[in-house]
Parts: sequence; C-alpha cells; structure tokens
Amino acid sequence: MILQFVALITKSIMHISLVPETLFHIGPLAVTNSLFTSWLAVLVIVLIAVAFSAGLRKIPGRFQNLIEFVVESLLNFMETVAGDRERAKKFFAIVATIFIYILVANWMGILPGVGSIGFTEVSHGEETFVPLLRSVHSDLNMTLSLGIFVVLLSHIFGFMTSGIRHLGNFFTLRDFGSSFSGILEIVGEISKIVSLGFRLFGNIFAGEVLLAIIGMLLPYVVPLPFLGLEIFVGFIQALIFATLAMTSFATWTRPAH
Repeated sequence: MILQFVALITKSIMHISLVPETLFHIGPLAVTNSLFTSWLAVLVIVLIAVAFSAGLRKIPGRFQNLIEFVVESLLNFMETVAGDRERAKKFFAIVATIFIYILVANWMGILPGVGSIGFTEVSHGEETFVPLLRSVHSDLNMTLSLGIFVVLLSHIFGFMTSGIRHLGNFFTLRDFGSSFSGILEIVGEISKIVSLGFRLFGNIFAGEVLLAIIGMLLPYVVPLPFLGLEIFVGFIQALIFATLAMTSFATWTRPAH
C-alpha cells in the first residue's frame, strides 16, 4: 500500500524516465536532453582547461599546485593499475580525459534545475513534461557508448602495439581448444561493454531516483547528506570507469605470443 502511494505521488509530481526525451533535431540526428547536457559538460571542461592553461606560471600558485597534485596522484594511481609508469604515461591523457568527463557529467547531474526545468508537450493526446537537462549517465545509450569507445580503443591500441598478431588473441588454427578460448575472449569483450555501461548507468540512475524521492517526501534539510553521498558516488564511479579503461588498454598492449 505504501509503495503504491509512493509510486502514485512520484508519477504525478516527479519526472523519472528511463528513456531520454528529444529536444530538437540537427538533420537526422535527434538531440536528447542527456546528449545536450553532455555537450554542456564538454563545454565546461574546455572552458576550465583554457582558463587554467592561460593562467599557468613558472612559479605556481595554490590552485596550480592543487591541480598538479591531483594530476600526479592520479598518475601514480594509474601506474599501479598499468603495472609500470611508462605504460601508464602512454595512456594517461585519454584515461584522465575519460575520468574528468565522467566526473563533471556526474556532478552536473545533481545541480539544481537538472531534470526539473523544462517544458510540456502533448504526445498521443497526453501532456508530458520534458526536462531541458538530464543527468548524462542516467541514459543507458550514453554509458554503453562509453563502454564501446573504451573496448574498441583498447583493441586499436592492441593493433598499434602488436600489429596483425593481435588477432591471435581471438583466432588461431592450431587446435580446437585455442579457437574455443578465442570465442570466449570475444564474448568477454562484449560482456565488458555491457558491464561498463550498466555499472555506470545503474549507480547514477539509482542515485537520481533516490534524490528525487527524498527531496519530494522530506525536502530541504534531509536531502543534504544524500547530495554529499551522490558527490562521492559520482567521483567513485568516474574513478572506477577510468581504472577499468586503463586496465583494458594495458592488457591489450602487451605483445601477443
């Protein structure tokens, strides 16, 4: 009975949807609210990077020291993941970019107005609310795209390192056992995409729903600890995704035997 009451209130007051809403089209491309928010996240990162690079000094100030400390700490952590510092440095730029993008997108998702500011439209005779901004990683399309990007890039790096021998990890004519092992590797790479995508989506979407319900039933002061928790979860999820990306890159760039 209580769950039915919560579901009824949630449906009538709060906007929670697994499917992102389309805001407009650019030719054949449908721009959804989650995609639009991701563009804003990229814009924020670019603006911060430009401002930071313009303010670089030979004698660093406090903010520059802080950024350098964070970058050095992240590099040291990725070194333990990759196995050696040179391998970590080789992929650090792309892994750090993935980390920063996911972190900024996650934190933008809990800003006031995200998911609550929008417009109404009539669809199939019913009036529906369309939020202008949606948490990027509460859209499964976005998280699976990141998973596909990481897995494909890891194999591109594998080809760059080992050449055609990289295919030896999946295909061989030596014996049936080796061929079957290669099939399992392919299945494992597909499942890696699913794992990366659903892990990030599940944590962010669940947190968004939790915040919406708590904010509706017990507004103002009570949601504050949960906001702090979501900030922490957003950081942890970004770090986990970046760590798994570094692991994948490091694994497939070891020369095939």
